[in-house]
Amino acid sequence: MRIVWSPLAIERIREAAEYIAQDKPGASARWAAGAIAAVERLGKMARSGRMVPEIGRPDVREILYGEYRILYRVLDRAVYVLTVRHGRRILDETETSGP
Repeated sequence: MRIVWSPLAIERIREAAEYIAQDKPGASARWAAGAIAAVERLGKMARSGRMVPEIGRPDVREILYGEYRILYRVLDRAVYVLTVRHGRRILDETETSGP
């Protein structure tokens, strides 16, 4: 399956990396690379993430990476990365209304 990143998800990865860099500049790049690698694995195991509890739809799933939730949708032959949220933040369901 191919991976398609939404502009919001890309922005959220960048924001999280910038936040991490404030205290640990070296860890920031490693975190971002690790998050991207975790998403890339979905190309082979798209349904490996759990259903998002707040949404309860089988096509909207999430994987956890450190303290972050990476939400995605499986549709046809693609994985659409919708957003990346810190686990302590309340989920804005409008962020999951992608393709």
